[in-house]
Amino acid sequence: MIVTTTAIVEDSPVRQYIGVATGEVIMAANVGRDLLASFRDLVGGRSKAYETKLREARDAAFAEMTQQASEMGANAVIGVNINYEVIRQGMLMVAVSGTAVII
Repeated sequence: MIVTTTAIVEDSPVRQYIGVATGEVIMAANVGRDLLASFRDLVGGRSKAYETKLREARDAAFAEMTQQASEMGANAVIGVNINYEVIRQGMLMVAVSGTAVII
């Protein structure tokens, strides 16, 4: 499935607009990761633990969105928007949405 942040896919005109497809994921980091991330934040390093968790959440949100689009009969999702939020300390939310289409 083609997934893009652009409104079009070059050389592939949209034949049918189906609707909005979404994916939302909330993930919690564990205590060990929290402590490691806090320590790295103190010394100015990157928090690989949170970066990994954020990547996992983003991948899961995209998988949920593309699954929904596929179930709607789409073969592409255009105009994708990605939102990141910190719900509270150690809780990450990633929400993605786009327009499910047939190209």
